[in-house]
Amino acid sequence: MIEFKDLGLSNDILNVLKDEGITTPTPIQEESILLIKEGNDIIAEAQTGTGKTLAFLLPMFENISPNENTIQGLIVTPTRELAIQITEEANKLTKAKSLNILAAYGGKDIGSQLNKLKGNVHLVIATPGRLLDHLKRGTINLHKLKTLVLDEADQMLLMGFKNEVEAIIKQIQKKPQTLCFSATMSSDVKKLAYRYTKNAKVVIIEKEEVTLKNIEQFVVETTDRRKQDALCRVLDEDNPFMAIIFCRTKRRVDDLEVALYQRGYNCQKIHSDVMQSKREKIMKSFRNCDIQYLIATDVAARGLDITGVTHIYNYDIPENAETYIHRIGRTGRAGEKGYTCLFVDPKDMHVLESIEKEIKFKIPRKII
Repeated sequence: MIEFKDLGLSNDILNVLKDEGITTPTPIQEESILLIKEGNDIIAEAQTGTGKTLAFLLPMFENISPNENTIQGLIVTPTRELAIQITEEANKLTKAKSLNILAAYGGKDIGSQLNKLKGNVHLVIATPGRLLDHLKRGTINLHKLKTLVLDEADQMLLMGFKNEVEAIIKQIQKKPQTLCFSATMSSDVKKLAYRYTKNAKVVIIEKEEVTLKNIEQFVVETTDRRKQDALCRVLDEDNPFMAIIFCRTKRRVDDLEVALYQRGYNCQKIHSDVMQSKREKIMKSFRNCDIQYLIATDVAARGLDITGVTHIYNYDIPENAETYIHRIGRTGRAGEKGYTCLFVDPKDMHVLESIEKEIKFKIPRKII
């Protein structure tokens, strides 16, 4: 079995990983770290929750020089939540190597970001809009950039950031080492990846079908009018330790949070209209198990790797099997048992059939 020390990482980095209880590299880390350390461009496909963040952060930390007063690493990611999560991981690694990190995303005071940029920043973790804002102001200079990471490239395109990504790359004068990480590799993602990489090494981590085997799945057939009552009956029966409830839209999240709160459930919502400072507070409370139910949209929850989630409730049916797998994959991690319940009304039946066909499994119906 390969260990982190076999991947050419420094003792200081190895000690931090050991302190964090991270002992064995995941497949994406095992396949990518040495290739990135050696300066290769990478196009990598791996599911969310497989350890992609450390797969690029660890070799980046090895390759960045703290003595050079320039931005040497740039990670572009589609959502603020992902930017925060990557920054948290990167900050842990500063115990091994003293690098200055700037997180640049919307909803955070730009003044504090500008002040930090007056100092010596080595690594920038940013969402496309805020990064372009800095580039237009001339407050971020990418002339000496060594490594560019496009994280969750499929989501970046899905959220309409293609033009922003291209505008950002145009600002980089000398081609950097480019790392493109994505949960899926559609033709659009491949086009983007091959356009900006050179002689890239392709890393594909096969999707783990086994994860679904660890997850007990149920469907509750209901109507949209009776769905709320059906959900509450299931919640009362399950009384989960920590659960995420997925809704289709921000409006549906808002309405469900009000309804559940009025019924006495310990819940909070996250979506892109919730103020950034509040979202950070809510996510911290959820991770600390102070909140039992997190009600979210797919976009807000994308990429969030939260340990301890025991149940996933699909209040609204996801649009396809891939999104369904993404959602329920947040439970049943690391060999643990997971549980998910999907609420469908008559108009959803064709989507349910396509999901069942894709996962090759007829989901049992739960009678409530």
